[in-house]
Amino acid sequence: MINHKLNNKLIAITFLGLASLGLSGCVVNVGDGESGWDSSESWEKVQDKNRTNLTKLSLGMPKDQVMILMGTADFSEAYIQQSVQGESNKEVLVLFYRTQRNNGDGKTTKDECTPIVLSNNALVGWGETAYSKI
Repeated sequence: MINHKLNNKLIAITFLGLASLGLSGCVVNVGDGESGWDSSESWEKVQDKNRTNLTKLSLGMPKDQVMILMGTADFSEAYIQQSVQGESNKEVLVLFYRTQRNNGDGKTTKDECTPIVLSNNALVGWGETAYSKI
């Protein structure tokens, strides 16, 4: 009987020990949304990389090359521009990439991005002027 109680206690202690080891790896991070960025991909580095890559763009560049150079956009918009008589419809795609910081809220917004405008899968412009012309 004593041996059986000792075995039960040993099993309980072993279980509690293993359970506490499993839970010790749990961490909850509550912060400002920016302190959790990996230092190798901080928002500042992303902005700098995007600004540098914008200088490598050239008008007429195919969409695939733009996407390879710039990577995943923070936001995008797309639509079909209806043709006027005698012209074909145009497919318009606008990609937004973070290039500046306006608010320290940890969220990227469109006003912190530079738009890249593609029409029929070719680069037709970037920046606010290009975006306002579509």
